[in-house]
Amino acid sequence: MTELFGIAVWVALYFKWATHAAFQARRAKLAPVMKKLRQGLVPIALIAAGIAPSTQAHSMPGPVVVAGSSVEERGVIYEVPHDGISLDEAVRMAEAQYRARVVRTDVQDEDGRKVYVLKLLSDGGRVITVRIDAATGRMR
Repeated sequence: MTELFGIAVWVALYFKWATHAAFQARRAKLAPVMKKLRQGLVPIALIAAGIAPSTQAHSMPGPVVVAGSSVEERGVIYEVPHDGISLDEAVRMAEAQYRARVVRTDVQDEDGRKVYVLKLLSDGGRVITVRIDAATGRMR
């Protein structure tokens, strides 16, 4: 048993040395290539990372204050598929826009159109009622 253990240790050390030597040989060949990649790609990546936030900030709308209300709305435009939005999507949209939690939902029919009526509760305890057209995703 001791001989098998000795052979296993010797084989493990041999393979460790062999793989280390092979890695060092490849490392020496790849060093100039990696240096050129770092010199070329790192500045480009840093420039792209620096520009990205400013391009996104210019596309975001500013705050809009609704007359007679202390609720601040953001002029968010949502992409809505032609077949309408689901109740889950309407809940996500309302929670994101009003920064409040939906506590009750209702689906109503107004002039042949499906409308989601959502009641939201803000962190300050204010109740907000939102009506969302299911076909267009437009909030009222």
